[in-house]
Amino acid sequence: MQFGIFTVSDITTDPTTGTTPTEHERIKATVEIAKKAEDVGLDVFALGEHHNRPFFSSSPTTTLAYIAAQTEKLILSTSTTLITTNDPVKIAEDFAMLQHVADGRVDLMLGRGNTPPVYPWFGKNIQDGVNLAIENYSLLRELWDKDIVNWQGKFRTPLQNFTSTPRPLDDVAPFVWHGSIRTPQIAELAAYFGDGFFANNIFWPKEHFQRLIALYRERYEHYGHGTAEQAIVGLGGQFFMRRNSQDAVREFRPYFDNAPVYGHGPSLEDFTSQTPLTVGSPQEVIEKTLSFRETFGDYQRQLFLVDHAGLPLKTVLEQLDLLGEILPELRKGFAEGRPATVPDAPTHASLVAAKEAKQAEGEGAGQDEPAGQVATS
Repeated sequence: MQFGIFTVSDITTDPTTGTTPTEHERIKATVEIAKKAEDVGLDVFALGEHHNRPFFSSSPTTTLAYIAAQTEKLILSTSTTLITTNDPVKIAEDFAMLQHVADGRVDLMLGRGNTPPVYPWFGKNIQDGVNLAIENYSLLRELWDKDIVNWQGKFRTPLQNFTSTPRPLDDVAPFVWHGSIRTPQIAELAAYFGDGFFANNIFWPKEHFQRLIALYRERYEHYGHGTAEQAIVGLGGQFFMRRNSQDAVREFRPYFDNAPVYGHGPSLEDFTSQTPLTVGSPQEVIEKTLSFRETFGDYQRQLFLVDHAGLPLKTVLEQLDLLGEILPELRKGFAEGRPATVPDAPTHASLVAAKEAKQAEGEGAGQDEPAGQVATS
């Protein structure tokens, strides 16, 4: 089980002071947050991609490479990389390069993106979002898996005798998570390729994500990658902790009430009762986080959003200290009773070992075409 944090890279005014960080301050703070994540024992740091204000992270691989140079163990990921508006060739090149400079401590989360203006900025149509995701990812896999690619599709110019460089480290592509809030075709795509599925369940009730994850698990088994319980699942989460619940609620309420993403909507109490957000004591965070297993089954990766809504850097670092304190209890709780058949989260080392084992026993049989290719509504 991997634990980590992710950031959406928002630049938000602190409602308690009226102070808005500059882009430079927020970028440098993100680097400090990532380094702190490693210091407190977390496994993963993930950075989003946005091309519009109030966000700063338009080039996550650049930032992650800088963080890689200042860390030793942290897995560096994205949350998410836009498979629809990015050129698959550039994704293949950028993440292979990041693999090399980070010595394999890299994976990525792909998503469609849900900001309508971004699509025309990159010459795309949001109505093509699902079809773009399917075609672009199919090409991305070829670019990583084949030395020479000849390819023709609908949404970009053909490729003839093309080799993406650098080649993936150890000839093993980064592990891919497909992130989704609402799109069943993305769950289907993840299942077809045997990739991970990340349900970013930070906004909607759990019942919605139960259905998405159940679909992914069912189709993962259908495509012959293993049993449904062996499918690779990740979840989002949010918390704000203080030593006692009353202090946590009092301190976090103005941030919640004014946050661009969920402010001026449901009350803090309603939101915490219906979503993974926990505002309270460390013990309350432990209890609620461990309850995710009851709702979604055993899973492999838990990422928390902690640096949003205008929270100052000092407060975010304090939150990470508290998370570090409860991390052993979370690891213990998720390990208890975990079936031996449930796999660990993939790492570069495990993917290299799996490839070597597969080569030793010979290539497997083919598989069906993904139903997601024809389900476009």
